[in-house]
Amino acid sequence: MRFTRLSLRARVFMVALVTAAAFSQWEFLPAPSTAATAPGNGMVGAPLSPASFADVIEAVKPAVVNISTTMKAADGPRLRDRQRGGRFSDPGADSLFGRDPSFEEFFRRFFQRQSFAPTQTGKSDGRATGSGFIVDPAGLIVTNHHVIDGVDEIIVTLNDGTRILAELVGRDPETDLALLEVGADDALPYAAFADSDDIRAGDWVIAIGNPFGLGGTATTGIVSARGRDIKSGPFDDFLQIDAAINHGNSGGPLFDTHGKVIGINTAIYSPNGGNVGIGFAIPASQAAPIVEQLRASGRVARGWLGAQIQQIDDAIAAGLGLETARGVLVVSVVDDSPAAEAELAPGDVIVAFGGEPIGDIKDLTRGVAAAGPDRDVAMEFVRGDRRMTVDVRLAANPEEVAAARATRPSGSEPTDLGLSLVPLTPEARHRYDVVEGTVGALLVGVDRDGAAGMAGLRPGDVIVRVGRETVSDPADVAERVDRLRADDRSTVVFQIIRGEGRRFVAVPLA
Repeated sequence: MRFTRLSLRARVFMVALVTAAAFSQWEFLPAPSTAATAPGNGMVGAPLSPASFADVIEAVKPAVVNISTTMKAADGPRLRDRQRGGRFSDPGADSLFGRDPSFEEFFRRFFQRQSFAPTQTGKSDGRATGSGFIVDPAGLIVTNHHVIDGVDEIIVTLNDGTRILAELVGRDPETDLALLEVGADDALPYAAFADSDDIRAGDWVIAIGNPFGLGGTATTGIVSARGRDIKSGPFDDFLQIDAAINHGNSGGPLFDTHGKVIGINTAIYSPNGGNVGIGFAIPASQAAPIVEQLRASGRVARGWLGAQIQQIDDAIAAGLGLETARGVLVVSVVDDSPAAEAELAPGDVIVAFGGEPIGDIKDLTRGVAAAGPDRDVAMEFVRGDRRMTVDVRLAANPEEVAAARATRPSGSEPTDLGLSLVPLTPEARHRYDVVEGTVGALLVGVDRDGAAGMAGLRPGDVIVRVGRETVSDPADVAERVDRLRADDRSTVVFQIIRGEGRRFVAVPLA
């Protein structure tokens, strides 16, 4: 069994739609009493179940959208030349039983727990479907990052069947969130976030989305647990639910019985790739501030401490003379980092941050990230038999700064081509899964409407040659491009590494 991101390119070739005669189950169940006995707690004055969810579903369904994406080979025809807001009339574009030559590749990637990505051959269109929901009447839409990661075109289908080409506003891979925008002539129906901190295990939830391409599907269940860590990232804090969610539900909303969004459906736990009643949703209280940052700047700014840390177990606690195995152990400190400025040292045990106790690595990681850069935060740590408190001024995460360079021309790379490059540091290699030993410049940002984006380049590509000359870093790329311009060349040819393959891509020098 494995945790699996809801990668969305499955084309279901065998579907059994079973009509349950007892679907109107509420009529056949004993009528709930107005009070139920709870052992040890006396009487709980609430019905066991609502009579129907129909009113809530009818009210919120117009805010839920279907998302279809396509990925074209770099040397194939492009679809992005349509104007943003252009409407589509071909409702059969995402046929449930349509032939998909990359079907086998999908299952290979699915069982390796990878998000949707194009086949390595580049011979066929990559196509996937997902879900999302409108959070602003002007046309802002929330979905999962893995729904739109690496795609060429995003088409949003509204509840009334209108299809609109969407633009990516911003994304946050760390929390698997993305914000889209569509042009709309009139104000669109939208959904509001709830305070998911008030949600308890046992509360009713409603999931609405696009499972297996079957748009506008609603399922119900309860919150099974809170605070689940499924080891998918440093900020895992999922709601576990038993409402049926499947491939295509990714990015769709999870509603409470008041019609407010309490979560975003993101992952399933499954032995066979289908729903087994264990799903996971990003809590609204975590998603809402991320969405606001994406709306404001297109990216998320998190704090950075600059220390490698380790969880403390009972043996380490005993060896260090600590009373309990709480806190995190500093293993190393990055030079010129906030941790170094605060004179943190290997062997120190961080026990509090920002006035909050630190029990484990997750506590510190979330606390530092949430504090944001350029802030002074009180940090308490133990060194030997002394307990010390210092004010540490957090910085911006270097990786996120690098990723944001696509929107901040620096002069060290050909940003006028609509691309942003960074050196192949160990952290960058790990983040983008670049093969060890590869030499070149890593592409971390692409303007979809820029020359590089139109030519098919995308984040994760490594430029290894410009023309016939090898390059080793972004400065090399910029120097080679400038030289070609000086020679009045109209096109630059990049050789790139993408995954395990290599290819040449021609980019106009406008």
